[in-house]
Amino acid sequence: MQTSLEPVTHFLTGACIARAGLNRKTALATVTVTLAAEAPDLDVLGEFKGPVFGFAHHRGFTHSFLGGVLVAGLVVGFMYLLWRLRGRPIKNPKLPPRWGMLFGFAYLAVLSHILLDFTNNYGVRPFWPFWEKWYSWDIVFIVEPIMLIFLVAGLLLPVIFNLVVEEIGPRRKVPYGRVGATLALIGVVALWGVRDFEHRRAVHALEARQYEGADPLRASAYPYWWSPFRWNGVIETQKSFAIMSVDSLTPEVDPQGDVQVLHKPEETAATEAAKKSYLGRVYLDWAKYPITETEPLQFGEEGYIVRFKDLRFAYPERRERNVLSGTVELDRNLRVISEGFGDRRERRIPD
Repeated sequence: MQTSLEPVTHFLTGACIARAGLNRKTALATVTVTLAAEAPDLDVLGEFKGPVFGFAHHRGFTHSFLGGVLVAGLVVGFMYLLWRLRGRPIKNPKLPPRWGMLFGFAYLAVLSHILLDFTNNYGVRPFWPFWEKWYSWDIVFIVEPIMLIFLVAGLLLPVIFNLVVEEIGPRRKVPYGRVGATLALIGVVALWGVRDFEHRRAVHALEARQYEGADPLRASAYPYWWSPFRWNGVIETQKSFAIMSVDSLTPEVDPQGDVQVLHKPEETAATEAAKKSYLGRVYLDWAKYPITETEPLQFGEEGYIVRFKDLRFAYPERRERNVLSGTVELDRNLRVISEGFGDRRERRIPD
């Protein structure tokens, strides 16, 4: 499970936005918008300071409305530097680079990145640093094949159609590229509409049931990549969580069927200490359905391992390998000796 929407979708979206008409306003629009549409993921550089730091700052400042101003400025500055180094080449003398306009287009591309990341269940913090709340639409998986098909078709089909027209006879000045890119973006929005409708049906079906005789406090549904009608349902009751698959085409959820019930663990001194750690604070701020597991340290050492998991990523086929889990190791005095996120850990020096 990735922590970001894969980069191809962002690049293709940026290219379609540019080809939908922005490339007719100023030179360098296509490459600038395409790069800016992926640029917020530069925050992955935080991984070099460790997995927990990287996790804490992922989809933070660069994925916010304020940070987008800086990201757009960096992209435009990079394009200006390349333009100067290459001798200021211009294919069309009547269409020079308009740097203020390019900055506006780059910021629009950054906003498209934030919007795309908002549609999946990892979430974004668009108002950071003023408001660090996470928001997510939960309607699209990290990799969305239908969206990729729309975007690729919107960019390639006009090229193929132009070649066919040229073979048949004199080429007419028809903006096939703009039409194709525009239709691709409309297709993406239409897909979101279908996904949102099916998502609401799945959530309503989950909320209408009882689980082990208890009413749900809240219910959520998270998408699969291969079907807009298949969802991973997560329900919280007073004493437990329930996880099940939901088919939104026929949203009759059977609580006696394939339902996994997880009782909420009791709070212990070890879990309290782990939740106060750097990883614990960051994880609980991000997670929607957090649950902890505690076990003794291995190899005869005294202490505890406390694992944090978020049940919104506990897909049935991935429950044994939740790469979006966090780990805190404590010594016998409940001091943090190690923290980790995913498969990476870093040692801590106890206070």
